[in-house]
Parts: sequence; C-alpha cells; structure tokens
Amino acid sequence: MQIFEVMEIREYPYFLSVDVSDGEIVRDTINDLNRHKVYLLVDHDTKKIWTFNGINSSLKLQLFGGILAGMLRTQLRLFYRIYSLNKYSSEDPAFQEILNKPLGEGRARSIDKSDFPTQPDKLPAGELLIHNPRLNQALESIKEYPILNEFKRSFLIVGGTLYSDEEILESFLKTEKVSIEEKPKYRLNNGFTFFNDRNYSVRLIVTNRTIQGIELYIPEDENLPIIRLKTPVIKEEKFSKPGNIENVLKAFQIPDSFSDEEVIVHDLTGSKKDK
Repeated sequence: MQIFEVMEIREYPYFLSVDVSDGEIVRDTINDLNRHKVYLLVDHDTKKIWTFNGINSSLKLQLFGGILAGMLRTQLRLFYRIYSLNKYSSEDPAFQEILNKPLGEGRARSIDKSDFPTQPDKLPAGELLIHNPRLNQALESIKEYPILNEFKRSFLIVGGTLYSDEEILESFLKTEKVSIEEKPKYRLNNGFTFFNDRNYSVRLIVTNRTIQGIELYIPEDENLPIIRLKTPVIKEEKFSKPGNIENVLKAFQIPDSFSDEEVIVHDLTGSKKDK
C-alpha cells in the first residue's frame, strides 16, 4: 500500500501530492493526529485507489483530492478504480482492515508540477464532475455514508438546494419509533453564501467521480446553534419573476420625513401598489 498526502501550494498548479509511505502500516498515517488532512491510498493488491478526507479537512483539499485521484488513476493506465474510504465508519471491519495493511513501495508516484500543463488555463478537466446529480440517487448515495461520531449534521446541500434533517414519527404504539428524513428548505442564491458559525466541518460526498452533495457538521459536544445563513436564500417560486435593480435600490432608501399622503410602492417586478 502507498499513501500520498494532498497538499495545497501558493503557486500554479496550486495543489499536488506527496508520498508519505514512511510508516509500517496505514494506521501510522491515518489517525486522529491528521484529522485535517486528505490522503490518497493506492492498494496494488486490489487495484484500488482510496480517497480519505479527515474530519477537519477543508472543502478545498477534498476537491483537490478528487482531482488528484483521477490523475493518479490515469498515471496507472486506468487499471485501478477510485473508491471513498469515508464511506465506512471507523468501526467498520473493512475500514479497520485497510488501516492495518502494510505500507511499501509501488509503481505509483507523486503528482507534481511536471504532471500539469504549462498553461494555467489548461488544468486537467473531467476528473471530478461538478453538476447537479439526480436528486433521489444522490440522497440514497449520501445515506450510505455513516454519520460522523463526534459531530451532528447541521444541513445538507444537494444540487444547490439546502436540506435539513427532520424527525418523522413512524409509530408510537408500545415503543416510539422516529426516523430522520431530509426535508428541502430553500434553494441557495447564485453567488456567495455566508454562515454565522466558524466552527464546522464540511464533508464532500463523491460517487462515480461526481459530487453528490455537501454536508455541514457542527461538533456534538459544543452547544452551538444550528448554522444560520447570513445572506438570503431564494425560494423556488421567485426564480421566474423578473425584477428591476432600480426598485431594489429604492427599497433600501430611507426618506428624511414621512407624509400622510397616499404613497405608491413599487414591488420588485416593477408594478405599482397603493399603500
């Protein structure tokens, strides 16, 4: 087994991988001390490339890891398949089996600057597809991933739609049975979205090299409120209504004085309403 760490650098190509196969077994590298790191594991016995995202790893590193895994597969002449190690819980026998595998030499090599084109506008494409997946399939794929033990999920983003977990009472006879279902809230605005909290963990769910969704977790032992958006989200029914930016700017202007006369109010579609 070979292990490569995903690294971010300050200059083009901005990310690469470094061979860290120095220990005796995989567990020497993938452990609680490296929760903020992203790794690629190459198992030459099973012809598999495993991606592993630490609990506290950044979303940017996770994206870089997906791209580098594809480049690593190309380097190995496509004889290897890519899988996510995060699909298993830490107690799963399959996860423990991989952690106990011995490290050694192999024909995979680090992805460095020489593997990228000289022109920055020709970065490798198609290694990690970013588009809206089929909703039902994406939700089913995400449910296969274990919930993080030390965190609670604040919300989930699939295809630009924000979902929150809601408890559904299935039965109350004899014993109460409750299930958790993802309920759509709003569709995110096309632009930046900010959150009030700073202390959260992001998990990227990738299946078949396609992003299925993004989960945001908050530490379970910290009594933090559920993350609230600081910028507004757009309700689905508002998409098809044209607006006028001038009316938006006028709406935020506070007059010096108010009169008792009838006021004409412009809504965002440009129509007039008596006030």
